[in-house]
Amino acid sequence: MSEETTNIAQVTERDKGYWAANVRMILISLVIWALVSFGFGIVLRPVLSGISVGGTDLGFWFAQQGSIIVFLVLIFFYAWRMNRLDKQYGVDEE
Repeated sequence: MSEETTNIAQVTERDKGYWAANVRMILISLVIWALVSFGFGIVLRPVLSGISVGGTDLGFWFAQQGSIIVFLVLIFFYAWRMNRLDKQYGVDEE
């Protein structure tokens, strides 16, 4: 019985580490996404209006295309990083 309790405690600590790393990665990704889409596209648009990208100002570019590109990059980064995290904690699908 005590061996089973020890194994449960080890699994619980491993699970806590896994979920802490997962939540930290999600929060960082959300902050980056909010900064790029809301910050650069809306709040900082007047500041970025002097910089030209593709014939339009950088603030407009971030609002129309930059935030979408960053969002797609974040999706691929999250998938790649989660695969590494799953292997690290032994919960990968392979």
